[in-house]
Amino acid sequence: MSFGVSVIMKLNLRAKKRASKKGLSLLEVLVVLSIIALVAGVVGPRAVSYLSRAKSKTAHLQINELESALELYFLDNGHYPAETAGLNALIVKPATEERWNGPYLKNQAAILDPWNRTYRYRYPGQVGEFDVYTLGRDGIEGGEGEDADLSNS
Repeated sequence: MSFGVSVIMKLNLRAKKRASKKGLSLLEVLVVLSIIALVAGVVGPRAVSYLSRAKSKTAHLQINELESALELYFLDNGHYPAETAGLNALIVKPATEERWNGPYLKNQAAILDPWNRTYRYRYPGQVGEFDVYTLGRDGIEGGEGEDADLSNS
């Protein structure tokens, strides 16, 4: 009996080895690919919308940081930078300033919006004492969603 059992066990092992060498059938591959496509179809758009909203939130935070730097500039100099000097006056001392105590920002990248364009600066401002703003993703005035203009007002 033990001889018969051992032969059957050996045959089972050989069958398992052959089965593992066969690979996947075309149907199994198609099922896996369709599952991956469904997951990508559901998750992909959501991930893109989260990324878009993250850029707008980043712009709001950066505008707040620029406002703070401009306030420090005002405290040192008694006025905000001239519009011609722009936000660069927060990084590099303007030739006309005597009491400049900066830099008020670490580097040039601090004045770039999330879409890699320089923030716009207006002094005197149309809405507040000064305006710091970006034209959003599209770089054109107006717009909605990610294309909307964002400012300190």
